[in-house]
Amino acid sequence: MVSPLRERHRAELRQAILGAAADAFARDGYASVSLRAVADAVGLSHGAIYGYFKDKDELFEALVQQSFDQLAAELRALPGRRGDPVRFLKRAGRKYVEFGLKNPGAYEFAFILRRPASGQKPHATYEHVRSAVKRCIDAKRFRIRNVDLASQALWTAVHGVTALLILRPDFPWTKKKALIGLVVDSAVDGLLATSHDRGEPR
Repeated sequence: MVSPLRERHRAELRQAILGAAADAFARDGYASVSLRAVADAVGLSHGAIYGYFKDKDELFEALVQQSFDQLAAELRALPGRRGDPVRFLKRAGRKYVEFGLKNPGAYEFAFILRRPASGQKPHATYEHVRSAVKRCIDAKRFRIRNVDLASQALWTAVHGVTALLILRPDFPWTKKKALIGLVVDSAVDGLLATSHDRGEPR
């Protein structure tokens, strides 16, 4: 049986490995990083790091998963889920961008840094967006009935402003809060149904 002290030590060392790897991937890119270099950065032997991660891809995927989990937790904690679905979706869009700007490293691992394709599947973060969009569609607030089409169109717009603000910090942006609000509101409002779409008399 592993002692609690040993378990805590392993957990702390694993987090140190992730931290060192995050710095290395962000600085040098996926192709240039080796497990040996990450092991050296935390004072581990080259062989010892395999007790935590079997290869570089598993290490990178752990960072991606950690980043997704952080964002999903932020969206899960967002209040107002039972209120107006359109208002909630706009709030979620703003929270998404806010998370990215406050946690650029985590956001880059989740959505920007590239590595060889590994068959990605939708994550809980996307499911949060999809669920919020579905509520709008079920309430007949959106003219588009395809949940994934509407979700991905919205996600594309919100990701675009987030990525640009992170990757181009020196661009002479206007007031960021106003810019983010305009992008999110325009993306959501563009999906809204008119009275004609809802079959209401004009």
